[in-house]
Amino acid sequence: MKVVLDTNCLIQVVTGRGYKSDVWQAFLNKEYALCYTTEILCEYEEVLAGFYQDTEFAKAVVNVILASPNTEQVDPSYRFRLITADPDDNKFVDCAITCGATYIVSDDRHYRVLKTIPFPETNVKKLKEFALLLNGKMRK
Repeated sequence: MKVVLDTNCLIQVVTGRGYKSDVWQAFLNKEYALCYTTEILCEYEEVLAGFYQDTEFAKAVVNVILASPNTEQVDPSYRFRLITADPDDNKFVDCAITCGATYIVSDDRHYRVLKTIPFPETNVKKLKEFALLLNGKMRK
């Protein structure tokens, strides 16, 4: 299963507890492939460093992602521009469409618009829904 993890969720899973930490642990256990672009990785590092006030921690998380065999770097050649309310979110959508991701995992309300767009199809899961799916407690 290929997943694009929005930054708002990455922040929660790397130091979270309960179901939040389960999502990061599942990644470390190679239960899903994390898809990313260079732009996404840069945002991960920048936002983690700011949120946790720790640039070394942010670099360490990015290095874990880069070193993991269950990641896929994507280079979208087309920009779909499907989210107009927050165009910055489109980098995650473009990545997901390009790599054929099973899910975008995000708690951001701007992704709701994707349910109204039949093509290209994207499937968004909230973080808790994705954690339940990983734990087999929710139907795909």
